[in-house]
Amino acid sequence: MSKTFIRTVKNLERSQFEILRLRIMAFIFALVAGGLFIIMIGYNPVELYGTIISGAFRSKMAIQATIKIMIPLLMSSLGVILAFKMKFWNIGAEGQIIMGAVFSSYFALFHSNLPHGLLLLIMFVAGFIGGGLWGLIPAIFKTRHNTNETLFTLMLNYIALHVISFLRDGPWKDPGSSGFPKIARFVTNAQLDKVFGIQFGWIIGIILVVIIFIYLRYTKQGYEINVVGESQSTARYAGMNVKKIILRTMILSGGICGLTGVIQSAGSDMTLAASVAGGVGFTAIIVAWLANLNPVGILLVSFLFSVLEKGSSVMQSTYGLSTYSAAVLQGIILFFILGCEFFVRYKFVFGNKGGARS
Repeated sequence: MSKTFIRTVKNLERSQFEILRLRIMAFIFALVAGGLFIIMIGYNPVELYGTIISGAFRSKMAIQATIKIMIPLLMSSLGVILAFKMKFWNIGAEGQIIMGAVFSSYFALFHSNLPHGLLLLIMFVAGFIGGGLWGLIPAIFKTRHNTNETLFTLMLNYIALHVISFLRDGPWKDPGSSGFPKIARFVTNAQLDKVFGIQFGWIIGIILVVIIFIYLRYTKQGYEINVVGESQSTARYAGMNVKKIILRTMILSGGICGLTGVIQSAGSDMTLAASVAGGVGFTAIIVAWLANLNPVGILLVSFLFSVLEKGSSVMQSTYGLSTYSAAVLQGIILFFILGCEFFVRYKFVFGNKGGARS
């Protein structure tokens, strides 16, 4: 009988009070650790933390900037949870965002004379199709050849990025560009309208929160996603077509990420650029898990992430900090917040307690 000094054991159940207590402790530890880092670089933690909070809300323009950061994060997180719910590890949100932007940009660049409302509708449909097709590819290979969806979706991100590079340097190159090649800026008719000074993507994001919440909790298809996530064998035993469910769900997952690409290209960048996804697809994975794959929770977590992102940029400019210092501070805070989720699900057992096996 071998003895194990320390090992991890899954927690079968924790009360909501215990989970809340762990998260509060993680938040406190994050502030303390971040404060120590701030002291080490020669600043006052209270002042810098205050700047982060005030920086996100200090003016109407700052609030609008915070919401602008939140929109793509919210929507892409809503997209990935559909796949994660059925334990299909969609790490390809970046590529799906890009392809949604590519498909919609075709109409923005070459059919911009269409009526404004019709043009935007076509762009959103095209964006959904582009992202959905990019999500469907790994789903087909998974269901037919049992490929590793994590690697497959990850690699598709880089292919999508090179698609933009090809279009930028080739068929879609702006003939009026001087110096570095770029794609032309969208005309006003192909840009998203603003509501309260912010492009209306935030309205679409809130609507999607409600739709996906209802879809997952109260529809047959949402129930099937949960069953497939728990056990594909059980789903098959219950008469469910697992392959069809995976394909359908990945079209929806990729499609929602594709809508994010439309909003970024036509609402924020006003063109198709290589930075259209900007790492949002990867951050969305963290947001989705912190929100426990809950659409309403994603609304809150993505807002808090946006406050941290916007506030950190203000802190950086106010105190003349380097980009790396602000990034390290964000990383320290996220390290403790994410670490908390480990202790929500697992615990350490010391010695041979719990019956370690040889």
